[in-house]
Amino acid sequence: MISEKMKAFVEGSSVIRAMFEEGKRLASIYGADKVYDFSLGNPNVPAPKEVNEAIKAIVDEEESTYIHGYMSNSGYEDVREAVANSLNKRFGTNFNATNIVMTVGAAGGLNVILKSLLNPGDEVIAFAPYFGEYRSYVGNYDGKLVEVSADTEHFQLNLEEFEQKITDKTKAVIVNNPNNPSGVVYSEETIIKLAEIMDKKQKELGTEIFLISDEPYRELVYDGAVVPWLTKYYNNTIVGYSYSKSLSLPGDRIGYLVIPDEVVDSEQLKSAANVATRILGYVNAPSLMQRVIARCLDVEVNVEPYNKNRELLYGSLKEYGFECIKPQGAFYLFVKSPVADEKEFVAAAKKHNILVVPGSSFSCPGYVRIAYCVSYATIENSLHGFKELAKEFGLI
Repeated sequence: MISEKMKAFVEGSSVIRAMFEEGKRLASIYGADKVYDFSLGNPNVPAPKEVNEAIKAIVDEEESTYIHGYMSNSGYEDVREAVANSLNKRFGTNFNATNIVMTVGAAGGLNVILKSLLNPGDEVIAFAPYFGEYRSYVGNYDGKLVEVSADTEHFQLNLEEFEQKITDKTKAVIVNNPNNPSGVVYSEETIIKLAEIMDKKQKELGTEIFLISDEPYRELVYDGAVVPWLTKYYNNTIVGYSYSKSLSLPGDRIGYLVIPDEVVDSEQLKSAANVATRILGYVNAPSLMQRVIARCLDVEVNVEPYNKNRELLYGSLKEYGFECIKPQGAFYLFVKSPVADEKEFVAAAKKHNILVVPGSSFSCPGYVRIAYCVSYATIENSLHGFKELAKEFGLI
């Protein structure tokens, strides 16, 4: 019999993944070109040619033991130094290899840092809408996820409620910027206010509160949007990054954590993250992909295909009467359901072979998430179904 904790995890298993599997089932019946699967943030833009060229060159040039062997649990030192130098160049920081822990994607990084920080009963605050796996990640280490309700007008952070939710048990706060599922970029003004509240509360409570910035979509921004680099605003900030979205490498599971020297007890925390990488069973981030990333740090991210999709889908849905804000980043539209129970709308959409994810999966009921990291043709072909849905629900 499985553990009681796992029973709860299984029962709450990802709706997104379930919808993805449903898409595969429907495609086997109707054909892939007649199923419009907007469920999963699986990039359709190919990895840049530089990535494939780097893989080939590394395999040809380097000894196999160097490519495929063990290294420090935190990753190859020269790769970590290269990542640190790249960040310093881009953001005016002063990191070195010791501030970087290579991770098994952003999810691996979040689990490493939460394992390193949490005691049973510690609270972690997340702002709705948020990636639903945060709850499972926090629960892995017997922490408690405390959610701040969504500001559904602008989808910026609800800071008034946030301040009220901070207690002496608050150990960490997770911010996802750009946000999945809303596509919003939290402004510098918002981040400054967030940092001021956290600084004030640390002093009032006499505790340390860590800000964890989850940034897998950092490079996917539009219309000149700028994502603030959070370590500049709050000392106890840890940044998690992944190349899954920016370089279209979700299955290769490669990313990093940044643990600045300004973080309280940073040396101890860096050591803990190194050990957590091992005892969680990751051992180290994929060795080949570490070497690849070191050669591709300056590769330009191609956002134009996503922007083209964004413009078509957003413009069309607005024309059909749907309500949503225009995303500034990532590759999701967060659309208000025309009926209070968004699961009713999700079911209706499925009848048109359109697969979208209910907002309740992100602790924001009444909305649905549409991942537009699909082919342009998929969006074009789905529009008739969206228009019919608009008619069914009296929007046009």
